Amino acid sequence: MKGLRALYHLVRADFLVRVRRYGFLIVLGATLLLGYAVTSGQIVVRLDEYSGLHNSAWVGLLTTLAATVFLSLAGFYVVKGTLARDRRTGVGQIVAATPVSRSLYILSKTLSNLAVLATLVGILVLAAVALQLLRAEDTTIALWPLLSPFLLILMPALAVVAALAVLFETIPWLRGGFGNVTYFFLWALFLTYSFLHPSCFVDVLGLLLVEDVFLAAARAGLLQYSGGVSIEMVRLMPTQTFRWEGIPWTAELILARLYWVAIAGVLVLLAVVLFDRFDPARGLAHRYDLSFQRGRLDMLRWLRTGLWLPAPSAPPEEESARTPVPAQVTLTPLVRPLAGSRLRPVGHTLLAELRLLLKGQRWWWYAVALGLVVAGLLVPPFESGRQIALPLAWLWPVLLWSALGVREARHHTGELVFCATHPLRRQLPATWLAGVILALLTGSGAAVRLVLGGNWAALTAWSAGALFIPTLALALGCWSGSSKPFEAVYVALWYAGPINGLPALDFMGALPEAVAGGVCWYYLALTGLLLALAALGRWRQVRTVGGG
Repeated sequence: MKGLRALYHLVRADFLVRVRRYGFLIVLGATLLLGYAVTSGQIVVRLDEYSGLHNSAWVGLLTTLAATVFLSLAGFYVVKGTLARDRRTGVGQIVAATPVSRSLYILSKTLSNLAVLATLVGILVLAAVALQLLRAEDTTIALWPLLSPFLLILMPALAVVAALAVLFETIPWLRGGFGNVTYFFLWALFLTYSFLHPSCFVDVLGLLLVEDVFLAAARAGLLQYSGGVSIEMVRLMPTQTFRWEGIPWTAELILARLYWVAIAGVLVLLAVVLFDRFDPARGLAHRYDLSFQRGRLDMLRWLRTGLWLPAPSAPPEEESARTPVPAQVTLTPLVRPLAGSRLRPVGHTLLAELRLLLKGQRWWWYAVALGLVVAGLLVPPFESGRQIALPLAWLWPVLLWSALGVREARHHTGELVFCATHPLRRQLPATWLAGVILALLTGSGAAVRLVLGGNWAALTAWSAGALFIPTLALALGCWSGSSKPFEAVYVALWYAGPINGLPALDFMGALPEAVAGGVCWYYLALTGLLLALAALGRWRQVRTVGGG
């Protein structure tokens, strides 16, 4: 009983902290808009020319499909970060000093993640009921056909998402931005792999299950139906409707979904094993990294000294004779008055921002960036290789751009930076220009190729992308104080536009259709708006600190 009481209070406290954050409210608003789009007919499931009558079963299934795709992606970024927050605020060290075990703590964080996601699902269910009544095609509320898709399709998928969010935080190299980007590609793999290899044991989102049930029911009851299911965004409904009575849940289908609940439990156990209890020296992953670093240092030491004999040690009297005498050191004050006449020029500030942006990058990072520049230079314009070279060149620095506007909050230096003279006119433009210069350098290979080929329209689109990327990062960073929004939004745009060939989302001009359609001008206008929002967000930060 004592353990259950501790678990309840840990889950409750973490849940209340989470639902009071702006990120939760933003995702909640997006979820409600998604529910409205489904029940109002803007998002439909089409079976050739057929679509379902909007009764409880059809509304529940449609809303579940849309929410599964959306919340399985956005929900991860909403719930991830709870261990990092405890680590940053010192709460984790306090919890580590209590009798709370590692398994109880990790379980509480997973259940808290699931509770936050379940809250979004519950509000979405209420919205679906309300919108079904407003649509008034069928006003009879059937609870089980309405709720069963949420309970048996959506919730097992969200249980895996909640467990993955905690697992990523227990692995050092997945805690930060690299883990955020990695999860997006993992989500895309989940989304596509189930259709390439049909099996309930890889269909974590439940989309294959819904498709199989759809096809079986449609072939049995619909006339002139040849097969195929598609989810589309339209303003007009299909010409014919049919009545859907819900998924006929069998023991096999239920077990297939409970299988993913068991997978979530396995992920929780793995997170317990990897959790360091806020002591890095105790973590299994840290010990592996530490042993690797020790092996690397031993190898370097052997390469430096293994081929030569060590120098003979000196006698004790010679050692004492060679001992240096401490000299008097004159301390020079490091803090200088911030007088306006002694401020460094803007060029020095820009150079400092560039050094901060690139700080900590190893030689191999620059080697990969240079290789991508060369690839963009060698691949001809508008060929399949170039449509991959430029997107990869502008995906490589994503973790550097995500720090724009966030660095002050991450390192608690806002009081120092915002209290300097002219933080808006001097420091913010330098930060933005540093991000733009990084985009220009990493994408310079494609730009040179476009200049040599005289493709000025594509060069304009490339320039719009070089301005848009750091501006988006700076605006989201100034308003959210976190790098996760940019990492999620940018990678989603990158994947849907340049990679999957959607011209409207091609912000870098990698597709000929986007260049010919003048999409770059929309992104240039959006860049100006985002830059104004970034300045407004930084002004708000300065006023909050009190240095304006």
